[in-house]
Amino acid sequence: MTELRRRIGTALAPFVDVRTPTTDGDDALGFDYGAVPFALQVVTLTDGLDVVSLTGVLAWDLPLGDIVRARVASAADALQFGSVHLIERDAEADVVLRYSFPATGLEDSALTTMLLLVLDGAASARGTVAGEPPRTEENR
Repeated sequence: MTELRRRIGTALAPFVDVRTPTTDGDDALGFDYGAVPFALQVVTLTDGLDVVSLTGVLAWDLPLGDIVRARVASAADALQFGSVHLIERDAEADVVLRYSFPATGLEDSALTTMLLLVLDGAASARGTVAGEPPRTEENR
């Protein structure tokens, strides 16, 4: 396990139940945040440049139509970190959030803040895609 991936696991531990990769897996950390299942990978692009890549499933098997497309567009417009992708399959669709950022040199506090910003945005986007009422301070 890379040092950065270990630090990320430690940073996320107070907020999520982190599942460590299996020996025959892809080295991704898995966890759920706000009803969104995530996979997180750390990739070394070159010496001194580690990138964190997050993928979260916001929804799956949605009935494909104008309402779903509008919700996905609204979620994508409101998102600060990451991109929302509508994956169309015949009459159904899945919605995925992807975000990558360079993490080399980030202190633990900054790394934790960055991760939580992405995760909270994904949870909000999931609510929008699912047609749930917007979250407020009272119902967080």
